[in-house]
Amino acid sequence: MSDKLLKIKDLHTTVEDKEILKGLNLEINKGEIHVIMGPNGAGKSTLANTIMGHPRYNVVSGNIDFENEDIKELKTNERAKKGIFLSFQHPEEVPGINVENFIRTAKSAIDEKPVSMLTFNMKLQKKLDALKMDKSYAERYLNVGFSGGEKKKNEILQMILLEPKLAILDETDSGLDVDAVKIVSQGVNMYKNDTNSILIITHNTKILEHLTPNFVHVLIDGKIVHTGDASLADEINTNGYERFLNDNLK
Repeated sequence: MSDKLLKIKDLHTTVEDKEILKGLNLEINKGEIHVIMGPNGAGKSTLANTIMGHPRYNVVSGNIDFENEDIKELKTNERAKKGIFLSFQHPEEVPGINVENFIRTAKSAIDEKPVSMLTFNMKLQKKLDALKMDKSYAERYLNVGFSGGEKKKNEILQMILLEPKLAILDETDSGLDVDAVKIVSQGVNMYKNDTNSILIITHNTKILEHLTPNFVHVLIDGKIVHTGDASLADEINTNGYERFLNDNLK
């Protein structure tokens, strides 16, 4: 059995007829943590939304293979059923649907079978404790009145309970204080195993203080221009993106 989970080759994506991704290549194997870093406007969130199948993002050419299957034509919910999860940069508030019902319904839809309410609630309460979230969150409307940190923790809670094969975290550490970043990182480590993978998209290195990525990629002007190990994130944190921007102009 192949360990290849995601393979993106020569991906070109437009948003409102503007080309954002310009021949991007990326391969992720099971059991790996990959980090995408880059300046604002480089195409980081476009990559996340394109993998997830957001209809606003149009794939002009290139391939997106997930477990050796071309998923470019699949709808977002179909990609979720395949095992892809996207944590939103700005989670939406959904009045009228509480957290417990939302995640349990999503789990049932992805697994395509009923989920035992008792079993699910026991697991939910255990994960709430692990993420230092009050048990009352389960009964609150999804993200309504949640602080920024609570919304991000809620995204991690969904990831842990839905158990995707590939989790894409888009700016999950953005706007969080030190304690919240630590808890979110603990949640990521709780989820991580040898059969799944994580793609972290970020413009800073706060979350990486508690995680050790296998690969760090620099995304500049719609392409990955450099790949390294965890030390690359430290270099960027110290020196910024100047040398990569200069190399891209050559």
